[in-house]
Amino acid sequence: MTDTTRTRTRAGAAWQVLRQGAARVDAATPRDRDRAVDALRAAAVLGVVLGHWLVTALVADGRELRAASPLQQLPWLAPVSWAFQTLAVFFLVGGHVATRGYASARARGTSYGGWLAARLSRLFRPVAAVLALWTATAVLLLLTGAEFTTVRTLVKLALSPLWFLLVFAALTAATPLLARLHPLWPLAVVLHVDLLRFGLGAPSWLGWANLAAGWLVPYTLGAAWTRGELDGRRTGLLLLLGGTAATVALVAWAGYPASMVGVPGAGVSNLNPPTLAAVTFGLAQCGLALLLRGWLRRAMRRPVAWAAVALVNLSAMTVFLWHQTALMATTALGLLAGRLPGLHTPPDGLGWVAARLLWLPVFALALACCWSAFRGAERGGGRRGRSRVVRRHHLSRSEATEGTRRV
Repeated sequence: MTDTTRTRTRAGAAWQVLRQGAARVDAATPRDRDRAVDALRAAAVLGVVLGHWLVTALVADGRELRAASPLQQLPWLAPVSWAFQTLAVFFLVGGHVATRGYASARARGTSYGGWLAARLSRLFRPVAAVLALWTATAVLLLLTGAEFTTVRTLVKLALSPLWFLLVFAALTAATPLLARLHPLWPLAVVLHVDLLRFGLGAPSWLGWANLAAGWLVPYTLGAAWTRGELDGRRTGLLLLLGGTAATVALVAWAGYPASMVGVPGAGVSNLNPPTLAAVTFGLAQCGLALLLRGWLRRAMRRPVAWAAVALVNLSAMTVFLWHQTALMATTALGLLAGRLPGLHTPPDGLGWVAARLLWLPVFALALACCWSAFRGAERGGGRRGRSRVVRRHHLSRSEATEGTRRV
């Protein structure tokens, strides 16, 4: 038997084992589970991860590391931010899952406090590990003579995902009040705040009102999904076409930035805090997500595809919280070999973009290491955590049903 034949035989055996494991996960999943929800959540999480990896640069400048973005020097790359700024889809799914989960909890006789505690524990359980590691890292770096600017940049990037969790937690806590709120109300708030800020010269701090109102729009759309008001394709098409047209008009004629993520040094950010353009863009994304539900349900009937989506959902918060750390760990270790293109060099040309694409698998490997080390924090740890892992691995009926309520 030649080496090529042996390799093919081993690959075939590995693929067979993978398919058998995926088939077990598929068979254990309840028939009434809406797999499109899980697929949309996984896509939203991975979109944010890839977006950050593509537009976040750490430039080595002497003894300092400073944050930069290719969108500063290459503004024509703005469409990259359109593809990977997927937070609106996450809030859409979150609103749908939270309102459905709360209704189910009430039907079972579970109190509001018990329901909320269970949901928030799934959100914040893995946060402690991130805070502990970066507190220790920051202190160690400062004690060993690292530049304060470098430490601040690293800590800011590492902890930047936490703002999202705080907003999401606040909306989750308010779910009973938001379950029947029409999305037009928070949309009207965003519109008026932007009119005051950009049209009448109101103080810039007023824009922070949009931090809640802006993400309330997709969250309340998720609640409308639960109520059965978004089942037809007509609503999805209206949101997609209307949101796209409004976003184009705002960027082309109202002076809003084309990038849907923050760009260092820019006068206005569409995301920090959310602007009307970011919200209308999110409406378009939500419309597309709603239109894709049928196709996703069919695609998720394939056991391998479904097993991959299930794996991402079981560790969604771990992936979300540690992806920036994976990027920075790779950057720091890479410095041992000097200034590497796409990793430490200024993002000012297509050469940097090509090099950064080659680094993506390395970032993914670093994230896999973080996932392996810290996934226990999301699952609770200890013997109880291990038993939970076993139950989740087999996706028992009760756990799979509970999984639809996971953030």
